[in-house]
Amino acid sequence: MVPAPPSPPASALSEDGILARLARHFPQSHPSLLLGRGDDCAVLKAGRPLCVSSDLFLEDVHFRRAYFSPEDTGHKALAVNVSDLAGCGARPLGFNLCLGLPDWVDMAWLDRFFSGMAALAGQWRMVLAGGDLSRCDRLHISVTVWGETAEPGGFLARGGSMPGDSLFVVGHLGLARVGLHMLEAQGRAALTQWPAACAAHLRPEPQADAGLMLARAGYNARPPALMDLSDGLIRDLPRLLGLSGELRAGADAQAPPQGRGLGAAILLPQGLLHPEVLRYASEQGKNPVHEALLGGEDYALLGSCAPDMLPSLHAAIPGFCSIGAVTAGGGLTCNNEPLDRLRGFDHFEADPAEKRTD
Repeated sequence: MVPAPPSPPASALSEDGILARLARHFPQSHPSLLLGRGDDCAVLKAGRPLCVSSDLFLEDVHFRRAYFSPEDTGHKALAVNVSDLAGCGARPLGFNLCLGLPDWVDMAWLDRFFSGMAALAGQWRMVLAGGDLSRCDRLHISVTVWGETAEPGGFLARGGSMPGDSLFVVGHLGLARVGLHMLEAQGRAALTQWPAACAAHLRPEPQADAGLMLARAGYNARPPALMDLSDGLIRDLPRLLGLSGELRAGADAQAPPQGRGLGAAILLPQGLLHPEVLRYASEQGKNPVHEALLGGEDYALLGSCAPDMLPSLHAAIPGFCSIGAVTAGGGLTCNNEPLDRLRGFDHFEADPAEKRTD
């Protein structure tokens, strides 16, 4: 008699087992779906235009298991995508999830990962519509999200700023940068002394409510220019103003004269910065304003609007701060200091170790 093969460990992975575990955390049905998970494609029910964004979240590039819990990893992998929707003033609806899983992943880890992701998805009643699974040498997470326009209102976009417009942010500047540095230096022990900074890096909260409010505010006025602030103010502000290569290459021929040669005069007093940013800069002998300008992964919102919109936006949106004005002369300054020498985060300018501690 041939002996039966040994039973796999309780936590061993299989595609059917992972899909069954997904079903515990994410519902199958949703008002925006005609057909959900379990078929070759999901079928979306789109009454209005959809806003779509994708992001990779890769082990030892975007996060380290040394200090990211499975719940942190699941939360942030979805949060960075929801932040893109916020930057367009879109209401999150759903997402696809693709996972490349290395051998160390077991069902217990996945359960915690899914719970962190599902908690954030539940805040916005986002549906998981589909995705893919594969083995991989390192943990590889890819998320695609979609959302719809605010009502009343429409999508917001980068570009459209004019000289004299007010610059604003919603959220903290530089706080996640402090969290990254302290987590790299101390691991999860940093959570004790730097709780807000570590939370900003491990579990960013997308400003989706603020994005919807800004979209509605532009319904009966010139819409604000808006974007998600993920690579640091010093690098993202030129993108907002249409000064980066991607927007400029396609838009220069059609741009009105006032849309060319824009600059910015940033006013960023230390009183606008989080106390942990100030304390970190003091202890490290650094300029706190420079830390705020360089800070990546803030997942705040950066925008510009007509000055007469400021009072109502200040009153309606928690965390809304004016930080200066758009200028016509080109160039960026902060507190009257030229910013030519400050460089923000770029995935392709340094090796991974340098990127995480620039």
